[in-house]
Amino acid sequence: MGREDLLAFWTIVAGVLCNSACAILGCYMVLRRMSLLGDAISHAVLPGTVVAVLWSGQLVGWQVFVGAVAVGILTAFLTQALANFGNVPEDSSMGVVFTSLFALGVILLNQYASQVDLDPGCVLYGLIEFVPLDTVSWLGMEIPRAIFMLSTVAALTVLFVTLLWKELKIVSFDAGLATAMGISAITVHYLLMAMVAVVTVASFEAVGSILVIAMLIVPPATAHLLTDRLWMMQVLAVASACLSAIIGYFLAEYWNTSVAGMMSVVAGGLFTIAVIFAPQHGLLVKAYRKLQWTVRIIKEDILAVLYRVEERGRRDSQETRLEREKCVQFAGGGLLARLAIPLMQSRGLIVDAGDGCLALTDAGRGGAKSLVRSHRLWEAYLEKHFELPRDHLHAPASRMEHFLGPNLQQEISEELEAPQQDPHGQVIPQPDPPDVA
Repeated sequence: MGREDLLAFWTIVAGVLCNSACAILGCYMVLRRMSLLGDAISHAVLPGTVVAVLWSGQLVGWQVFVGAVAVGILTAFLTQALANFGNVPEDSSMGVVFTSLFALGVILLNQYASQVDLDPGCVLYGLIEFVPLDTVSWLGMEIPRAIFMLSTVAALTVLFVTLLWKELKIVSFDAGLATAMGISAITVHYLLMAMVAVVTVASFEAVGSILVIAMLIVPPATAHLLTDRLWMMQVLAVASACLSAIIGYFLAEYWNTSVAGMMSVVAGGLFTIAVIFAPQHGLLVKAYRKLQWTVRIIKEDILAVLYRVEERGRRDSQETRLEREKCVQFAGGGLLARLAIPLMQSRGLIVDAGDGCLALTDAGRGGAKSLVRSHRLWEAYLEKHFELPRDHLHAPASRMEHFLGPNLQQEISEELEAPQQDPHGQVIPQPDPPDVA
């Protein structure tokens, strides 16, 4: 493996470790609708880092780590305290705390950074491509120093989630239930915030205090669109984070741009793909479901109008068919209404009765009868329980008729004592008796 390949390998490993740890904890932040708190912590640890560096005179060491983590925990505490005791909305308290602390960090950085080799760009944006250059010897190999920190933090993150799996899960979905079960939701909250602070500080060298936000939020948000199960959400979040690291590195090399920035861009691209193509919550699936509902309602409207025409024709010795164009217009017109008619013919619900007219089949008549029964029962229900004029009953019944199945029809009929007519004097169709073998 050549030197360039080795540098690329360690850069990607650093990105994978950092992104994975952030993604695992970020799942709980997303579920608890606290993603902005991860943002707040990642910004607010800056003053703790600067103070620790100025105090110790070193860019790395336990003092820097402890200082940054302490301010991260302080951020979560102050945010919660302002919300609970200051009668301030949680989002407002979060904004006040993290902007104030971050601004303090920027002032300290610009004021005293000349005393130490602390570059604002390195702290804020990170230089992951330089991670492989600072190495230590281990088992005869040169390993980047940051890899030890990132791998340790990643292992601690997995251990933390494993040990507190039940508590984190219950608190994330229902903090009130957790308290009722004897689990201290506040304790779990601060432990989670402490772990987020640890991961954030350890990620400084890889992605900086700003770009770590993307890995805390975007991969978990992507996974949340793809699954409704927590364990699978974390697996998919880690997979998204790893893909972001790998693809982001090669794209950054190709375009000669920021590696950490491109990793975040790739994470955003994966999120966009999930928004569009997610199997349950994606835009395409939602559009398809909406189209299905629209076509179903159009088909049922056509069945209902044909039933009423047939009903009136039998009663008054008139035509029991209806012109195709009138059916289309009654269903709202447009392309979908025109396409619904051949679809209904192919399924044996209606037939071409000649002279451009349509008529119901036996199968279509059964469905149409249930729709008209729903409509007229609902009109009777509205008249009994609501003070509505009779000319105001038809519109809501036209909407509800598509959602009242046989069981609800039966309940409404029993509650109304089996009415035979609707408020307009129209006969309410009765359900067909069950077949007896």
